[in-house]
Amino acid sequence: MSRKNLAIGYRWTEGRDDRLPALAADLARRKVEVIATAGGPSPTLAAKAATSTIPIVFVSGDPIGDGLVTSLARPDDNLTGVSILVVELNPKRLELLSELVPRAGTIALLVNPNNPQTERVTYNVEEAARTKGVQLPVVKARTEGEIAAAFASLVQLQAGALLIQADPIFTSLREAIVTLASRDAVPAFYPLREFAVSGGLISYGASLTGSYRLAGGYVSKILKGAKPADLPVQQPTTFELVVNLKTAMALGLTIPPSILARADEVIE
Repeated sequence: MSRKNLAIGYRWTEGRDDRLPALAADLARRKVEVIATAGGPSPTLAAKAATSTIPIVFVSGDPIGDGLVTSLARPDDNLTGVSILVVELNPKRLELLSELVPRAGTIALLVNPNNPQTERVTYNVEEAARTKGVQLPVVKARTEGEIAAAFASLVQLQAGALLIQADPIFTSLREAIVTLASRDAVPAFYPLREFAVSGGLISYGASLTGSYRLAGGYVSKILKGAKPADLPVQQPTTFELVVNLKTAMALGLTIPPSILARADEVIE
């Protein structure tokens, strides 16, 4: 006798966000019990537009700023989930990067102009750069080709280091980004552990695995009868600072003891 009591269906846009409304509408028509979303705010916004009754559990960087909910403590109607604080952590990333490369008077910021969080991220980092007395040119990219062009522009900008925005496209292209940073000997700071594991120099951010586990816990609670509005949007309480010593050596960089002492993981 089969004891299966749960069916999970997946939908993937293959990088084409214009497909999101149709995919979300299809799930709503099927009357699924819960929709779980990830990959930036766009999938959640599409699901929100498709249904006001089916519970939606998201993993998002800035749920209030992205228009997903109006309150973290009392989320709206059928939405709740996990915020991974992609906007708020950038000043800390810039601070650590300045500590790592103190002679860098110019630090470039790589952003995806299509990301709804880009304007807030840019303002946030510009304020931190002003405080540090660091020049902050912003380079934009949406595709692998544009990322390569952005790296090519760093020499002309005389950028001594690079800060990478937390963005689903950049995460999916992390191998290419890490390869470009290595080829051009650019000290780059990344938003997620996955970049450092792929050979990136240093990363700081919430654990994606941990965030998805939290979201999965909410899906389980909703399937057992909980209402999204009664489940506050969760925020991570621990953040991972990961340093890749092998990459640092290849770049001729010495990691300051102050950073090594704070690192949660050192890759050798």
